[in-house]
Amino acid sequence: MKIYIAGHRGMVGNAILRALKANGTHDLITRRSDALDLTDTAAVRDFMQSEKPDQVILAAARVGGISANNTYPAQFIYENLMIECNVIHQAYEAGVHKLMQLGSSCIYPREAPQPMAEDALLTGVLEPTNEPYAIAKIAGIKLCESYNRQYGTDYRSVMPSNLYGPGDNFHPENSHVLPALVRRFHAAVQTGQEEVVIWGSGTPMREFLHVDDMADASLFVMNLPFETYSKHTKPMQSHINVGTGTDVTIRELAETIARVTGYQGRLVFDPSKPDGAPRKLMDVRRLSRLGWQASIGLEEGIESTYAWFNDQGKDSLRAK
Repeated sequence: MKIYIAGHRGMVGNAILRALKANGTHDLITRRSDALDLTDTAAVRDFMQSEKPDQVILAAARVGGISANNTYPAQFIYENLMIECNVIHQAYEAGVHKLMQLGSSCIYPREAPQPMAEDALLTGVLEPTNEPYAIAKIAGIKLCESYNRQYGTDYRSVMPSNLYGPGDNFHPENSHVLPALVRRFHAAVQTGQEEVVIWGSGTPMREFLHVDDMADASLFVMNLPFETYSKHTKPMQSHINVGTGTDVTIRELAETIARVTGYQGRLVFDPSKPDGAPRKLMDVRRLSRLGWQASIGLEEGIESTYAWFNDQGKDSLRAK
C-alpha cells in the first residue's frame, strides 16, 4: 500500500506519519514543500503521475490564528483552495480511489447551535475573522463529495476541533491560541513578568484536541469499510467531526497553561482585541457511534506539548 501524506512536516501530517510508521506495513510517500509546491498544478500532476499512490492523506494547508487570518485573508483562501484543487483532482487523474482531507471546525456558522453537528454546515453566516479559510475548507469537503458522486471515488473528510500538541506553531504573531499562550507564559516565567496579557475577554469557549488523538481518529475513519462509512454519512454531507466533546473558556485554558508552566503572576484580559466566535464545540456523536473517542485529557496534553516545546519547540522558533 503506497500512501502519500501531503503536509507531513506540519503538526497533523507529522502525527499521522508517526502513526503510520508505527504500523510499519505501508510504503509512505512524502515531499517537502520546497521540493513540491502543492499550489503548482503542473508539479502536482507530474508528482501524482510518477508516484501513483494507492491512497492520499491531505493534511497540507496554510493555517494560523485570528491575527494571521485577519492579516493574510487572500493568501489563506487562495493557497488552501489551490492545494485542495490540485491534490484532489490530480489524485483522481492518477487513479487514486481513496483519499482523506482534513478540514477545520471553522466551517460551521458563527451562530451555529452548540454543539455543532455535521448538518449545521452552510446553515448560516461564518465567523468573519476566518471566513476565507473556512470557505476554502468547505470547498474541500464539496470537492470530495462531488468527485464521489460523479466518479465513484471514496474521498472522505474529517473536521477536527482546535488542534494542539508536539510540532505546533509557537510563532508570536501567527500561532493559534493554545501554543501562543504556552509561549507567552513560558517567556513570563523566564523573565519574571508580573502579568500576562491575553487577547479578548476570556469568555469564549473552545474545544481542544491533541494531535495524536486526531491522527488516530483520521486513520480510524480512513480505514472504515465503505459500507460502514456510507451508512453513517450522506453523499452531500459526508464529513465527520473529530473532537473531545468538551470545551473550556479561554480564561480556563490560560489558567491551565499557567499551572503547567509554573507561572504565578496575574492574568490580564484585553477586551479591545477580538474574541472570535463565542463558542465552538463539536458534536462528535457520529464518530462515537462509529466506535472512536478521544483519550488524551487537556492538562495531560498541554504537559506533553510544553515538554516538546522545551525540548524542540524553542529551537524551531528561533530558526524562524
